[in-house]
Amino acid sequence: QVQLVESGGGLVQAGGSLRLSCAASGSIISIHTMGWYRLAPGKQRELVAVISRDGSTNYADSVKGRFTISRNNAKITLYLQMNSLKPDDTAIYYCNAVPVSITGSWGQGTQVTVSS
Repeated sequence: QVQLVESGGGLVQAGGSLRLSCAASGSIISIHTMGWYRLAPGKQRELVAVISRDGSTNYADSVKGRFTISRNNAKITLYLQMNSLKPDDTAIYYCNAVPVSITGSWGQGTQVTVSS
């Protein structure tokens, strides 16, 4: 079973920044399209950022221009740089393959809380 470990969350004021990291067992980060998902209270899990094998990226409209997804050169760590954070960004953030069926599992996620 693939293990996914997210880190880097925390409490930040609106307008602040955070950088999330994701480590995964095996080589899924290097060989699959990867994404950052988030789950906010009372809402469905949302895919907010995607990076393809060729490095192309896509973002949900709600985070476009503020979030940046990337991988390190060795493609063993996935990142999400989050700038200009808003209270609506408050959620648990998860990394996973796209589609999720590739891994079939979720990590613990990392909590991001943005205060107004």
